Amino acid sequence: MLICVFGFMLISEFDYKLPEELIAQNPLGKRDISRMLVVNRAEKSFQDKHFYNFPQFLKKDDVIILNNTKVFPARLFGISETGAKIEVFLVREIENQIWETLARPTRRLKTGRKIIFGENLTAEVLGKTEEGRVVAKFETDGDFNEILDKIGQTPLPPYIKREPGNSDTDRERYQTVFAKQRGAIAAPTAGLHFTPQILEKIKNLGACVAEITLHVGYGTFEPVRVSDLSEHKVLPELCEISEQTA
Repeated sequence: MLICVFGFMLISEFDYKLPEELIAQNPLGKRDISRMLVVNRAEKSFQDKHFYNFPQFLKKDDVIILNNTKVFPARLFGISETGAKIEVFLVREIENQIWETLARPTRRLKTGRKIIFGENLTAEVLGKTEEGRVVAKFETDGDFNEILDKIGQTPLPPYIKREPGNSDTDRERYQTVFAKQRGAIAAPTAGLHFTPQILEKIKNLGACVAEITLHVGYGTFEPVRVSDLSEHKVLPELCEISEQTA
């Protein structure tokens, strides 16, 4: 039973046991062989299927909305002027090459301190936000995004308990096949199961496939620290709906 009284919803009502061994640490060989639970609300029934069965539950004129955001390698590793190893996670670009970041160890990052990365990329600490996030200005002689693509690592979800995502496999599989607009620090995970073949089947059924852009931000990693969900602050994310989709 879910307790929700006068607008209050306790997060304790969402607790359930999830064995760690059931949390996949690596993707399946193919995107569409993942398991899918089908809920028929009219019949109040459940079916265990695979994602490659998804098109059979659609009909002509159904509308499928895809999030075409593209994940960029937002995790960087560098060295401070004192020689300390620093991990920096790009959260939000405030203005040109000035970023709000999660960095650790934070205690070593005083205002004015510089962090040195590879490919002639450096960052200067400008200060910290009220939440303790580090604001840093990045400087380079080259193209910032191209350098990120070279030395940055894929920001995998916190429940993936293995080495950071620096392999070509992680970069390819933690990205949807329809990703176009760079800007997300996490993938829209529901879209990871689609393949070009499934999208083609959907279109052949006469269903409509449209796209929006929603850059998944740090809020997807932010834990809920309150007991009442109504008190949880949801961080903003940039969303764009094209005139064609609208």
